[in-house]
Amino acid sequence: MAAAQALGVRALAIQADSADAKAVVAAVERTVEELGGIDILVNNAGIALMAPIDDYRLEDFDRMLAVNLRAVFVATQAAVRHMKTGGRIINIGSCNADRMPFAGGAVYAMSKAALTGLVKGLARDLGPRGITINNVQPGPTDTDMNPAKGDFAEMLRKVMALPRYGSVDEIAAMVAYLAGPEAGFVTGASLAIDGGFTA
Repeated sequence: MAAAQALGVRALAIQADSADAKAVVAAVERTVEELGGIDILVNNAGIALMAPIDDYRLEDFDRMLAVNLRAVFVATQAAVRHMKTGGRIINIGSCNADRMPFAGGAVYAMSKAALTGLVKGLARDLGPRGITINNVQPGPTDTDMNPAKGDFAEMLRKVMALPRYGSVDEIAAMVAYLAGPEAGFVTGASLAIDGGFTA
């Protein structure tokens, strides 16, 4: 928030559990109340609960889908009620929607692949209203959830065309592009920004 305020932009921080549909809707409604509307929605919450199929707990399956998929639908449904022509919806997916190179990631990959179908369908629903919706599908990116150091990171670098992790700023630049006027003709797309992970 401090960075936004330093730029002279009004900012609002709301803590909510993305697995709780009522909390997601309440966050959208509070944003509309405080800021007067919604022009851009970025669905950025995500979790990765990995385990082989034999050991995967149904409660983890349900939570992963609740956060990675249902929350995107719920937030989008709540936000579009307040969006005008030119609105932008950007989901943070994953390159694992297209490629899962190791065992134990089936449910995560499924949750992110489902966003592709959601975006394609919603592009048809929202296009006549002048609202675009797209997925950004990052590859290995240096975050708390996926640090760029360690054995796992080294394994991922070996399967990438550009053998390095991406930065949060590189992902944010793609989001900023999709949120801007230059991307007004881009909708229903799932755009990989993955260093060639899926190449």
